[in-house]
Amino acid sequence: MKQEVISFLSTIEDEIYGISKYIYENSEESFHENKSCNYLMNLLNNHSFKIQKSYLNIDTAFKAEFGNGHPKICFLCQYDSVKDMGQIYGYNLQSAISIGAALGLSKIISRLGGSVIVIGCPGEILGGSKLTMAHQGVFDDLDTVLAAQPYTETAVIGTSPAVLPLEIKYSNTIKETFENHPKLYSPIDSCIFTFNAVNLIIKGFDNICTIDSVDIHSDSKNKSISQATARFLLKTDNIKNAENIRNKIDYFMNSIEKLLNMEGELHIYDLPCRELISNNTLNRLLSHNLKEIGIIDMFGIKNLSSPLSLGNVSHLVPSVNYYINITKDKTIKYGTRDFALATQTDFAKDILIKTANALAITALDLIEKESLISEAKMELSSKTNNLTYSLI
Repeated sequence: MKQEVISFLSTIEDEIYGISKYIYENSEESFHENKSCNYLMNLLNNHSFKIQKSYLNIDTAFKAEFGNGHPKICFLCQYDSVKDMGQIYGYNLQSAISIGAALGLSKIISRLGGSVIVIGCPGEILGGSKLTMAHQGVFDDLDTVLAAQPYTETAVIGTSPAVLPLEIKYSNTIKETFENHPKLYSPIDSCIFTFNAVNLIIKGFDNICTIDSVDIHSDSKNKSISQATARFLLKTDNIKNAENIRNKIDYFMNSIEKLLNMEGELHIYDLPCRELISNNTLNRLLSHNLKEIGIIDMFGIKNLSSPLSLGNVSHLVPSVNYYINITKDKTIKYGTRDFALATQTDFAKDILIKTANALAITALDLIEKESLISEAKMELSSKTNNLTYSLI
């Protein structure tokens, strides 16, 4: 059956290349990917997939399904771009890889049992719709999620950090202007005091913790700053540490309210992004199939310093995400216009087909030997047993 998958994909290579080319030439900003979304849905519909448009009431999201029941193997598509820069992250190629793998698997799954799922995930550059999808239970009934991302080297993604979006708000309990009482503490003073405390708090954790994207706003009518709000991203190695730090910040804010004559509030203002849980069972299987198909130059495990929306998914269902080198020229940097151009080269096209084959064959292995899925699920369970998400 593996050879059957490979043979079929060889007959539709131009169609798969066309996905990458179309999205490249019609680059659209996050959550406005109407052309790309419709193109992918129409293509999948032509291959007899059942399509759900505007999935979860997100205009440019979709869900496509072929087959019935379990195992349910899921592939993800991302297709947004950066304004005036285009497909600098290669999501055009990422979508083509996922669609190619799904089409390859769909041609044999009726003889095996199970389902092929494709989920269109818009807005990845702005944080990703996968956070919302995970929060609403989209991935709860799936057995595995398989993904591959174009990059400048080939490596399995090992870990990525967790991010907790926090908002602190202070209101002055003394209704006076600074003109009359210039020595009053202001809500901005309280915000700055809190940030100094946060810097001390995070030093008490062994792993790297940082504060990013600080944004402070204040109300300064009539020379009286009555309220100030500060938003920031707390980045840690895992969501449990982020929650512990959040609790300490809350305790500190409660402690200084009387001291500064302030009322303080602490909120999580957006969906948190959890750390990626790597699944060794899936990593080994996909690594083997990539080598078998001819992608042999691998760089082991790559741990990321930036969060991945797939992190939330990986806490719910066994997931694998692989970086795939699509560049011959080693001077090309990821996230540049040159990288976007590289997605259209013959070298990238060859890698596209090989990666789609490897993902489809990995899915085939999982369906033919369901003990692998059980092993992957047991591994995930062992890694999440001691994790709690009381704030999420």
